[in-house]
Amino acid sequence: MSAVLTALVFILAIASFFMARFRAQAISGGVPSALHSRPSYHGFFSFLWVFLVGAGFLITISVASNWHMTSTLLSMAEDGLPDAPYIEHQLIVSDAQALAEGRIASKSDDLRQAISARYADLANVWIWVKVTLVAGGALIAMGVTQRTVSLTWRARNHSEAIVRLVLAAMAIIAILTTIGIVGSLIFETLNFFENLDWRIDKYLFGTTWSPLSGVNEGKMDADKVGAIPLFAGTLMITLIAMVVAVPVGLFAAIYLSDFASRRVRAFAKPMLEILAGIPTVVYGFFAAITVAPLFRNGGDMIGLNIASESALVAGLVMGIMIIPFISSLSDDVINAVPQALRDGSYGLGATKAETIRQVVLPAALPGIVSAVLLGFSRAVGETMIVVMAAGQGANLTANPFEAVTTVTVQIVMLITGDTEADTAAGPAFTLGFTLFCVTLLMNVIAQRIVRRYRELYD
Repeated sequence: MSAVLTALVFILAIASFFMARFRAQAISGGVPSALHSRPSYHGFFSFLWVFLVGAGFLITISVASNWHMTSTLLSMAEDGLPDAPYIEHQLIVSDAQALAEGRIASKSDDLRQAISARYADLANVWIWVKVTLVAGGALIAMGVTQRTVSLTWRARNHSEAIVRLVLAAMAIIAILTTIGIVGSLIFETLNFFENLDWRIDKYLFGTTWSPLSGVNEGKMDADKVGAIPLFAGTLMITLIAMVVAVPVGLFAAIYLSDFASRRVRAFAKPMLEILAGIPTVVYGFFAAITVAPLFRNGGDMIGLNIASESALVAGLVMGIMIIPFISSLSDDVINAVPQALRDGSYGLGATKAETIRQVVLPAALPGIVSAVLLGFSRAVGETMIVVMAAGQGANLTANPFEAVTTVTVQIVMLITGDTEADTAAGPAFTLGFTLFCVTLLMNVIAQRIVRRYRELYD
């Protein structure tokens, strides 16, 4: 129903646009200069008001109806089974809704049948309320905006004011979302350390990671929340990936931008960028089924013991995945370097290689640093490849041939495990906050490097 109403509001808004435009043209007598604003601005003003009013009513009523129906049905479930836990009440309500919508069989107990019937009645009432208010609000907005069309009406000014308000609202929502995410990370992190009696040193410098095994009556064992193995595993796999991706991606960008012919570039660049569209789970299967056995068998031939799940395999495949990010961005940045810099270097007698090394790359360094930082962030946040190729055990080792785990893998294991969400939220959010701080630090360092070299070439 929401999709139908959204389409209805959009149709009414388009109709209002043409009606206001035609009305403005009729008032002007075919002389657009007689109007303060062009007829299209009158139509756009009407379109904005109709769409915003209709969409606003639709969102508000949808939220209100969901809240009212959920609270009413939960009250019925609580009255029917007062001693049952809250999660069972939610399950009963969910079953009743599925029963009313025909998604499960009709056979059920009396309580679910009663809640299902009540849900159907409330849903019908709210459908009519929603249709009436949404369509009525849109039609009223259409009528009001049609009456505003006149020779002196500043439709352009009012339309631009509405657009500015919408853009400002979107910016505020983005800022508030960021603040909310960071705030939730900080809040859960503080709760986690409070359960550890503020033994932050145990988290930062401990070598044993098993936070849920120490849960006892709401308290965690501070000796089992050491995140050093996770940091070490994340750093090892990320470094291996960057060792593979940065030189290959950068050299590929240099070749494509300055050495390859147009024919080669037209073929090679799209082929490289195809790697960016492959799902990470496919890379994980490729690492687990193809690369890992190849490395294990190759290691056996030369006397090396390479585990089936190893940091080397995960880092190598992750590096392959990151290559198109670095190569594509670096290629665009290198091509953006003014040709005058190259010509000046050639005029001084430098070769092409010397020009690239001493002129082009320093000038393009800010963009290259941004590309490398993007690849680093992609490697730090990768999960599927590590789960399938590097293992899930928190193993503290400097040997890339052994199985390790990363921060993101442990976050997934904590959130998706069988432990209650409240218990697992603390360690998971604390790991997320740590990653946030590391990424923020990398951004600050990169910005300083970019600013330094940008000043030299501006």
